[in-house]
Order: sequence, then structure tokens, then C-alpha cells
Amino acid sequence: MIKVLTKHLLVRYVISGGTSATVNLSIFALFFYIFHLHYIIANVIAFSMAFGVSLMLQKFWTFRDTSTENMHIQGMLYLLNSLLGLCINTTVLYISVDFFGILPIIGVVIAGLSTALCTFQISRRYVFNQGVKQKTQ
Repeated sequence: MIKVLTKHLLVRYVISGGTSATVNLSIFALFFYIFHLHYIIANVIAFSMAFGVSLMLQKFWTFRDTSTENMHIQGMLYLLNSLLGLCINTTVLYISVDFFGILPIIGVVIAGLSTALCTFQISRRYVFNQGVKQKTQ
């Protein structure tokens, strides 16, 4: 059953994203609740630290791109996509907390989901070239 489900790109994306989100939430909680950093600063630190986990999972497992050739280019494209994601993430978090009064930890979850929806197609079509690969196969 697991093999059947993980054949689907979207399922792998959700699992990889969930793993990265767990890393992100754990680090956010550490910096926000334990070290008492401002929630925006804690979010930026957590997002940055989860970047490596996300890149490796998305490249090698989600999009099944095992080539290491041009990985530096993919890394830069993924970084740009992630920076766009960080902007979306931080904006949604700020609006959730400061305008709607949502708890920061819940805001991080909402922001993460919003970011994933916005960055999936960019990763698929441009960073890991899945749209091009599928059309040529």
C-alpha cells in the first residue's frame, strides 16, 4: 500500500514537506518558547535550518532526481524558490498573528501550508524540471 501511494508525486511532496515542516516546527518551538526570540526571528531561523532537509528530500525522493550534475544550479534555483517561500511564509505568519490573533505555532502551520501550495509548481516545473521530463517521456 505504501509503495502504491508513494508512486504519486503529490503524495511524496506532502510526505517530504511534512518531514521538513516537523523540523521547522521543532526548531521554531525551541527558539520561540525556550529561547524566547520574537516569533518572526524564530520563524526565519527555523525556515533556514529546515531548508537543507527540504532540498535533499525534494530533489532525491519527491522528484526522484538522482543526478548530481548541475546540483549547484538546482540548489540556487531551490534557494530562490525557498526565499520566495520565506517571504510568503513570513507574511502569512505576521498577518495570522498580528491581525487575526492566532497563536504563533498555529500561524507557522498555516504559513507553511500556504507556502507549500505556492512553491510546489515552481519546484516541479523549473527547479527539478518535472514538467519538461514528463512531456519528453
